Amino acid sequence: MKRFLIALLSITLLAPNLHAAEKREPVPQYVVAVSPTPVLNTPDFRSTFSGAIKLDPCLGVRPIEFVALAGTLFFVQEALEKDGIAVYRVSSSDYPYPAKNGLFVDARFVRKWGGGPLAERKRHLPELPEIQRRLLAAVGKPYVWGGNVKDGVPLLRKLYPEGESLPGVDCSGLLYEATDGFTPRNTSSLVSFGEAVPVAGLSAEEVAGMLKPLDLLVWNGHVMMVLDRDSVIESRMGCGGRSGVMLTPIKDALRELMKSRKPVQRYPEGGAAARSFVVRRWLSS
Repeated sequence: MKRFLIALLSITLLAPNLHAAEKREPVPQYVVAVSPTPVLNTPDFRSTFSGAIKLDPCLGVRPIEFVALAGTLFFVQEALEKDGIAVYRVSSSDYPYPAKNGLFVDARFVRKWGGGPLAERKRHLPELPEIQRRLLAAVGKPYVWGGNVKDGVPLLRKLYPEGESLPGVDCSGLLYEATDGFTPRNTSSLVSFGEAVPVAGLSAEEVAGMLKPLDLLVWNGHVMMVLDRDSVIESRMGCGGRSGVMLTPIKDALRELMKSRKPVQRYPEGGAAARSFVVRRWLSS
């Protein structure tokens, strides 16, 4: 009789936990961004956006990989919890770049895929004048490593009011936002994006004469965009110098660039890459 009562008591005590386990929703296989969504290379969202640390790329504090645009589809690899925040380890075709610890999103920025055939985010390229207008609208915005929403992420301000809402863009993020995420997010892809402009061996003046709006002056690490016949636009990290989104006359930018790098037809591998840049034309005239 005593054993029976002990067993009955054990079942009674365990029942609520078993019931809770039954109610727990399964981890979704796919989720979609419902708003601009920071994608980190760490699951530690609370520390990243607590305000206790400054996200300073010049000091190597670089947890942000990029900001996924609304509609971005993620494959969920793992669900976890970090400091009371539900986090998903994810992958996405919008960002096919390796990260040592993986890619992570705060689960409050996404929703479960609603069923039906899976669909990637629709990529609609704006017309040239609209892209130019958007690029110009970013002039004066700060450089933000991993940033590609110049005015910041609204939901970050709500969920992490003491932290940074990422108002600013990095070099490829400037182009990514202006093209509605049509262009690749990293310079490692931009060096082979579109078609090569034959600039190898030319002078700065000769290169300038070949450029068209939205041509890219790019190497693995930075990109400048030709805004029009007169200027290039870039978001410069500027550790110890000028920083943020700025305009520079084309010839001035080329002369400065060619003090340390030479124009080549195809972006090289190995040590030569540190001394080279390419011009890529991706927008049809």
